[in-house]
Amino acid sequence: MTDQAVDTSGPAGVAGTAGTREPPEVTPSQFFGRARELKALQEDIERAGLDTLAGRKAARARVLLIAGRPGSGRTALAAELARRLAEPGDYPDGVFRVPLTEPGGERVPTERTARTLLDLVAVTAPPGADEDELSEMVREAFALRRALLLLDDAVDAEQVEPLLPDNPDCLVVATATGPLTGIPDVRPCTIGGLDAGSAVQLLARAIGQVRITVDPRTAETLAEECGGQPAALTLVAGWLAARPGASVADVAKQLRDQQDGPEQPAGGRPLARAFRLVHESLPPAAARILRLLALAPAGLADAHTASALAGCSVSAAQTTLDEFVRFGLLGSNGAEQPQYEMPGCLAPLVRAVLEERERPAEIQLARARMLERTVRRLQACRAVTDPEDSPARRRLAGLPRSLRFPSPENAAEWLRIREPALLASARAAVRDGDLDTLARRLVAALVRALAVHRGTEDAAPVLYGLHGLVLEVAERRDLPREKAAALLNLADLDAGTGRTREALARYRAALDAGRAANDLYATGRAMESAGGAYAELGDFNRASDWYGRALAQRLTQAEPADAARLYGRLGAVHTYAGRYGEALRDWRAAAAGHRRLGDLPAQARALSEAARVQEYAGRPQESLHTCREAVDLARRAGDARLQAALELRLADTLDRLGDPAAARLHRAAADRLLGDEASACEIRSTSNKT
Repeated sequence: MTDQAVDTSGPAGVAGTAGTREPPEVTPSQFFGRARELKALQEDIERAGLDTLAGRKAARARVLLIAGRPGSGRTALAAELARRLAEPGDYPDGVFRVPLTEPGGERVPTERTARTLLDLVAVTAPPGADEDELSEMVREAFALRRALLLLDDAVDAEQVEPLLPDNPDCLVVATATGPLTGIPDVRPCTIGGLDAGSAVQLLARAIGQVRITVDPRTAETLAEECGGQPAALTLVAGWLAARPGASVADVAKQLRDQQDGPEQPAGGRPLARAFRLVHESLPPAAARILRLLALAPAGLADAHTASALAGCSVSAAQTTLDEFVRFGLLGSNGAEQPQYEMPGCLAPLVRAVLEERERPAEIQLARARMLERTVRRLQACRAVTDPEDSPARRRLAGLPRSLRFPSPENAAEWLRIREPALLASARAAVRDGDLDTLARRLVAALVRALAVHRGTEDAAPVLYGLHGLVLEVAERRDLPREKAAALLNLADLDAGTGRTREALARYRAALDAGRAANDLYATGRAMESAGGAYAELGDFNRASDWYGRALAQRLTQAEPADAARLYGRLGAVHTYAGRYGEALRDWRAAAAGHRRLGDLPAQARALSEAARVQEYAGRPQESLHTCREAVDLARRAGDARLQAALELRLADTLDRLGDPAAARLHRAAADRLLGDEASACEIRSTSNKT
C-alpha cells in the first residue's frame, strides 16, 4: 500500500492493483524536496559493493532501502527515484512495484508477492506452487532482464530476500519503517519530515500562493505542527482548499487543540491530528462512509463497495468518494470504472476511529452488506455472458440497473480491475469466520466469473487459492460434501501440473469426505480419479483396482455412460500392463455399452482399441476384422476424421499382414476423407463469414 496521502491536485498513484508494471505516478510538479536524499540514493547505485571490494563479481541485484515512518513520503520518494532512473532508459525492461503489507498491517505472504511479480512479466506460475518454487521462478524471470523492483512497505528482510534477482543488472528499491537486517550490502536512506521550504510549497500548491504570502511565518508554523510529514500536510491542505475563508492560522490552532490518542507515538501525532481534524469536519454521513472504508478489502473500494457499506445510493457514494480524493483521503485510478485506494498510513487511523464510533453489530452488518453486494455483482458479471434468452439473463434483467453490466466486455474489465479486491474480500470473509455462508457464496460466484471471463486454464492459479478457501470453511464447519468438492478441484489442478502424488492424496481424502456425506457422485469421481493418478504413476495394478471400484458403483447406480467409459479406462490400463485377455474383455464391454447408448463414434473407438489389443496379442486376422467393423461404424456415424484415422490403422495392419496393395487403398481412402473434411471446413468457414 502506498503510504503517503495523494496530492490534492488529483490522482497521484496507481490504485486498484496488487502490483503494477510502473511505480505510482509522481510527476515533478507533485514531488517536493528530498534533493539530498535523491542524490545520495543515485550515488549509492554506482558505489562499489562488498563483492566488488573483495574482487568478486556482484552476484545479486543491489538493494536500496528507504526507511521512514508511515506518512513520511517514503513511497513517493521511491517512486520519484524510479521515475528518474527509468526516464533515460537505464532499466529498459521496466519498473515493477509490489506491496508487501496489507492495509491492516498484515504481511503479504511471499507466495502472493512472487505470483504478482510473475504476472507482471507475463510468466505463468503453476497453481499450487510453493514459496521456494515461486521464488526460483522470480529469479529466473529476472535473470536476463534489466529491471527495477520497487518493494513497498516491507516488514522485514525475510519478505525481501526471496524476491531478489540473482542479476546485478537489476536494482531493488525497498521501503520500510526500519532496517532490513539480514540482507548484505543494503543501502539505507532514512527520511524524516520535509524541509520547511518544501513543506510550504506543498501547501501553496493546494491552497494558492496568496494565502501563504499574507502570513508566511504561520505557514511555516503549520508545517512544523505537521512535523513536515507529506501525508499530514496533504490532509491539512485539502481541509484548507475546501474552506477558502479559513486562514492558515485557523488550521494551525485547531491542530494544536486536537487531543492525542492514549497510545499515539510522538512521531505519529502530526498525522493523527491532521486526520482527526479532517474527519471531525466532515458531514456525519460522509464521515461514516470514511470510517466504514476501513472494511474495504485490500484498502480498495469502488462506489458499490461504499454504497453497500454505508447503506446509501451508489451515486451518493460516488460523489463522496470523489470528495475524499480532493481532500487527500483517497487515491483514484481515474478509470472509466474508478477504483479508490486508501493510503496505507491512514488505514490504521481510519480503523481506530471505526472501532471507536461504530458498534460491533453495525460493523458486522456493514461487512455482510458489502459481501452480499459483491456476490450480486459477480453473478451479474457472469450472467451477462449468457445468451439473451437464457434464464440467467432473464434474472439479470430483474436486477437494479446499477448492478448490471452493459456488455460482457464491460464486465470483464470490471473483473480485471477489481480482481485484487475481490480475492482479498474472499480471504477476509473466510478469515472472519462469522459469515461463512456469505463467504461460500462469494467464492462460488468468483470462481464462476473467473472461469467464464478468463477460462479455467488461465485462471487456474487463482482458482487453486479459492478452492483452498472453500476447503478451509468446509473443514471448520464440518461440511463433508463441500470438503469433497474442494479436494477434488484441488486434486485436479495438482494433477494438471504434474504433482500426481499430491493429487492422489487429495483424491483419497475426497473419497473419505464423499463417503461421510453419502455423496455417490463424489465417491465415484474420487475413485476414478485415483485410478487415473495410479495409472499416471505407472502402478497399473492399483489403477485397475480403483477403476474397478468406480465401475462397480456405476453399475450399481445404473449409470451406463459412466460404466462404458470406465470399461475403456480398465481396458487401457490392462493393455499397458500387458494383460491382453482382460484388456480385450473390457474394450468389448465398453463397445457394447456405447452400442446400447447409440453412441456410434464411441463404439468405433472402443472397437479400434480392441483391435490394437488383438494385434498386440498376436491375433492379426482378428484385429483386421475388428478394425473393419470399427471403420464401418465410423462411416455410419458420419465422422470423417475418425473414419480416416481408422482407415490408416487398418492400412498399418494390412502392411504387417503382407498386403501392401490393400494398405495403399485404405491410405488413399484416408487421404480422400481428410481432404473432403478440410474442404467442408473451408466451405463452412466461408459461409459463416458471409
